[in-house]
Amino acid sequence: MAREDWVEAALAAIAEGGVSAVAVEPIAAQLGTTKGSFYWHFPNRAALLEAALSEWEERTTTAVIDEIANATEDPAGQLRTLIVRVIDAAERDRVGPALLAAAGQPAVARAIDRVTRARIGLIVTVFSRLGFPLPEARSRALLAYSAYLGHAQLAHSTEGVLPDTADGRRAYLRDVMSVLTADTRTAASDT
Repeated sequence: MAREDWVEAALAAIAEGGVSAVAVEPIAAQLGTTKGSFYWHFPNRAALLEAALSEWEERTTTAVIDEIANATEDPAGQLRTLIVRVIDAAERDRVGPALLAAAGQPAVARAIDRVTRARIGLIVTVFSRLGFPLPEARSRALLAYSAYLGHAQLAHSTEGVLPDTADGRRAYLRDVMSVLTADTRTAASDT
């Protein structure tokens, strides 16, 4: 049994039963192996949890940041790509919501803090590249990230609220882009 198998099983356990489901004996049974295999790769449960958190961070944050940073699109295209990518991921990711529910645990809190800061930092950079001054880029990034968290919560808790057709999703994404990139000076003068 490879180390990666244990990490994958830990992520699956988090998705199914939360952080408390990361337990050596049940995961060993699920993998059809013994605890000896576990101890070959990890000194304790905390090390397995850290490895699972690192893998989640890599997949859901580092890889996305690298993808957007290396994209050849203009900043508006990068923002569109980012929004589509994270909204799709938010609907499939069951690990993220489980981790947010366990944010009181120190290891989980540290991972969420790193991920949140990195994600917001990327969004600030994209809004800055769109021409927004840094304070406004940061405000828009916080709004975008808050919208992402709300979307993820709705996707996992309230069936039928989010658009479920291709046309509905396109319209929703277009509206999200419009709100996030609206010129606030124009919007303020219209009221």
